[in-house]
Amino acid sequence: MPREDFERNLKLVQDEVVQLSSMVEKAIFKSIDSLKRRDLGASQQVIDEDDIIDAKQEAIENRCIDLIALESPMAVDLRVIIAAMMVANELERMGDYAEGIAKISLAMGELPPLKPLIDIPRMADKAVDMLRRSIESYVNRDIVTAKGVFHDDDEVDEMYEQVYRELLTYMMRDPTTIQRATYLLWVSHDLERVADRTTNIAERVMFLVTGKTEMD
Repeated sequence: MPREDFERNLKLVQDEVVQLSSMVEKAIFKSIDSLKRRDLGASQQVIDEDDIIDAKQEAIENRCIDLIALESPMAVDLRVIIAAMMVANELERMGDYAEGIAKISLAMGELPPLKPLIDIPRMADKAVDMLRRSIESYVNRDIVTAKGVFHDDDEVDEMYEQVYRELLTYMMRDPTTIQRATYLLWVSHDLERVADRTTNIAERVMFLVTGKTEMD
């Protein structure tokens, strides 16, 4: 394969990773929005559309495998391909968390949320902001931005702990709230895991640029 074709295929893989990221971002926001509005139809759409995210991730992985088989890349080129596969895998898992939130929404049925959803949408906003910046760092090979994403995970962890403590208080005061509180705990946990996955992408960027994954 001529070098120009190889580089064009590497760029195509990167573009597909960015497209996958956009799909996942929309799934996360849609899952939270449908939960807030109790729109069970929209929740079901998130679940159905996860198959598209899965197929996109699989297509990226197959393209990367083909490039490795055809080109036998070394050094930086090999890291570019491996990083793309790893980032796509992290994105697919984030899509699974969005699907999980949508399934929780369906499980709630017609039940209203236990309390107004304020902190959970804030968690979603922060996690998606981290996702956007992690992908930006991936595209630009920017380890400074990647490190910022990695350290911002503490903020999401603090939000999760706040939600956890508040919902636990509800359950202790009134055992009849346990089921609805548990639903929201699951949602907040899924968002906390989304943020964790963005830090994994930040580590992949560090690997891509330096060949190491340690963050300062």
